[in-house]
Amino acid sequence: MPRPPVDLVPADVPAESLTHNTLNGVTGGIWRTCREGRPAVLKLLAPPGRPSPAHWAGSDDPGHWNYWRREVEAYRSGLATSAYPGLAGPAALAVDERPDGTVALWLAEATGRPGTAGDPADLGEVAARLGAGHARWLDDPQARAIITGAGDRARGGRWPGWLARDWLRDYTLSRPVPEPVPWEHPVAVAAWPAPLRVGLRALWERRHAVIAATDRLPRTLCHHDVWPMNLVFGDAGPVLLDWACVGPGPVGEDAANLVLDTFLDGLVDVALLDEVVSTVVDRYVDGLGGRVPRAVAARAVRLTGAAKYVWLAPLMLGRLGGPPGQTYDRRDEAAIMDGRRRVLELLMRWAAEALD
Repeated sequence: MPRPPVDLVPADVPAESLTHNTLNGVTGGIWRTCREGRPAVLKLLAPPGRPSPAHWAGSDDPGHWNYWRREVEAYRSGLATSAYPGLAGPAALAVDERPDGTVALWLAEATGRPGTAGDPADLGEVAARLGAGHARWLDDPQARAIITGAGDRARGGRWPGWLARDWLRDYTLSRPVPEPVPWEHPVAVAAWPAPLRVGLRALWERRHAVIAATDRLPRTLCHHDVWPMNLVFGDAGPVLLDWACVGPGPVGEDAANLVLDTFLDGLVDVALLDEVVSTVVDRYVDGLGGRVPRAVAARAVRLTGAAKYVWLAPLMLGRLGGPPGQTYDRRDEAAIMDGRRRVLELLMRWAAEALD
């Protein structure tokens, strides 16, 4: 990754490129550097038109799942640092609107252990704070107005329509799944037992119904991208990064993503899966504080997890033998197929339990 533009970071100032999704057309780069002598992270955001795969293209539509200015607005409004008390984004240092149309978002550097070094107890603490944050948005009448589409009136225009309209549905259905899906590809047959392939196929064929079922869950304000790469465990508690997808969504979705996405890219040992499932779901439900009945909340985690990753297996099969299309997962094709099997088996169990 090249250095940031010299008008933002002079050549004699260190700038370390940070791992991020380079496929996303919105993100022009992320660097650890400094601003006015203070450690900082610089995130360069690009308007639509930056080269990217179609399913990662940025949008000018404020309600689109990948609206390019959403994170800027989340920090300018204070939402990124106040949405979930105890689980906030880093402080914003500055926002620079640049002549070329890009925006430089300067954030205080979050110091501590990276999220991938967290143990089940750490992830459980994140889940508990998520639950408490989600409960807050369920309880506050003004907050409910925002997530049901009356935000401009409820907040006097402070938070206009830049919240993602329907992130779960829009993102999920935008994934480039091939048709027909090669369910009987020899690599899949070798890596995944027949019952798993049959179940994954049935789940994909029911995708619209599964997503529609999440519409009947209580609605809250979701981050939509809670996973270890967006977490830092600092001395004062966990810090939640990347507020580019924030918007209304079903209860349980962020907790489900925290479980599943912890293991999908081989960054955390999958042997911890069962412990993480138990800890995260229990702590999340506890964090909701009874605002949602325990059985409903636990089912919501399972259902939203199934809905959010309904596309994963068919997309993986469509990419067999071709470019991996991965940013974070550095394993070879066989290792990815094998390493994700346990997560996909969990996904199938969740779907069966939630849709029964």
